[in-house]
Amino acid sequence: MNGLLDISPPVAASSPVYPGDAPYRREWQSRIGPDCTVNLSTIALTPHVGAHADAPLHYDAAGQSAGEMDLAPFIGHCRVIHAIGCGPRVQWRDLAHALPADQAIPARLLIRTYRRQPRQWDPDLAGIAPEAIERLAGLGVRLIGIDSASVDPADSVALESHQALRRSGLRVLENLCLDAVDAGDYELIALPLKLMDCEASPVRAVLRRWPPGSA
Repeated sequence: MNGLLDISPPVAASSPVYPGDAPYRREWQSRIGPDCTVNLSTIALTPHVGAHADAPLHYDAAGQSAGEMDLAPFIGHCRVIHAIGCGPRVQWRDLAHALPADQAIPARLLIRTYRRQPRQWDPDLAGIAPEAIERLAGLGVRLIGIDSASVDPADSVALESHQALRRSGLRVLENLCLDAVDAGDYELIALPLKLMDCEASPVRAVLRRWPPGSA
């Protein structure tokens, strides 16, 4: 891998969103032509489209908005763990092989559940077991990322895993595209926008070599 490895799926009108969420839409306000020197557009979208960070406000009425979150969890040393096909919820046993008890664990973990991320809504997406989230938090993890659209299964009503994030104070990235990413350690950069009244934010998520500057 040379330079940056982009782990953000494309955002377009065809991008899948949770059923009922607002899809991405772009409208031109002006176009370059004889009487206009610029292209200008407006966009409408759910902030949960594409790679995104859920803010606590998404699952806690008194939680921080996207723009209020500390950026530190979203940048730094991370580990990509393969747990492909381990639905409907990834369990601790699916992760333990990459987290030796005698080694320090990075503060950020990204979990790959797909061999190839679907380009349409997946009602059978894999989430993460709340018990696994709480165990990871106890080991010092500050952020969990996943390549599915949610850390909870699509049919979850109580959102047990989101509530485990809330109780543990963890941050989360969802809908990352990890199709081309080998298991191992990287530097993660995935900063949310400073949206002061939103419950989530799109991110442009990338990985770099770890440690920085290594060949």
